[in-house]
Amino acid sequence: MNRGRRDALLGLLGLLAVVVVLEILPRSGLVNRDYLPPASEMASTLWDQLGTRAFWTATGQTLRGWVLGLLLAMAIGVIAGVVIGSVPILREFTASTIEFLRPIPSVALIPLVVLIFGSRPQSALTLVVYAATWQVLVQVLYGVADVDPVARDTARSYGFSRLSIARTVVWPTALPYVLTGFRLAAAVALILEITAELVVGVPGLGQQIGVAQSSGAVPETYALVIVVGLIGVLVNLFARLLEKRLLHWHPSIRRELAG
Repeated sequence: MNRGRRDALLGLLGLLAVVVVLEILPRSGLVNRDYLPPASEMASTLWDQLGTRAFWTATGQTLRGWVLGLLLAMAIGVIAGVVIGSVPILREFTASTIEFLRPIPSVALIPLVVLIFGSRPQSALTLVVYAATWQVLVQVLYGVADVDPVARDTARSYGFSRLSIARTVVWPTALPYVLTGFRLAAAVALILEITAELVVGVPGLGQQIGVAQSSGAVPETYALVIVVGLIGVLVNLFARLLEKRLLHWHPSIRRELAG
């Protein structure tokens, strides 16, 4: 059995162990089932939710907001990262600004976006784009800085245009960093989308979780949280699959596949 299958099997066994514990604790009386229902009750409630239109509407709203925010963050981060990283003076000029803005938590902007947009989807979009863009931008800056200066100078000496240098020299070196930024940004974007829905009241799964929690529907609350967790797992799997597809030539991926 190769390492990938072994890790997947161990992960499934770990998940099964968690499910068993969640089933035993409430039924044994060690935990009040009013606060933590058995896993079977969560699964039953989740199954009922899958048959409702409201659930799929909320899921679609969450995924739509996540995808749109992630695409905007990728576009802004990649373009800005390549431009800033390729011009030393521009990188020095923006370094202090980036280092000042990047650590600001996105949740600190919630009062501002609520004041401007209210509970409309634009609030979630603003938070998602702000948080995810930094993940991409910083990685792209690292990638551009990692470009071999000899290869860049050689391309210039052969008369390559700036666009040709960016396509044939900078991009192949920066691509692994871009995909790392994508993987980080995808997770951050999902977290901020759910947070905005939960805290601000933007329509989506987060809003449904808040409504279920406030109305005392404990099994439904857990069921929706499980759905969010499953979406997070699928997002990570998609990012890893994309990484393997686009970086099949990279030594790190080749070692991983060989192992």
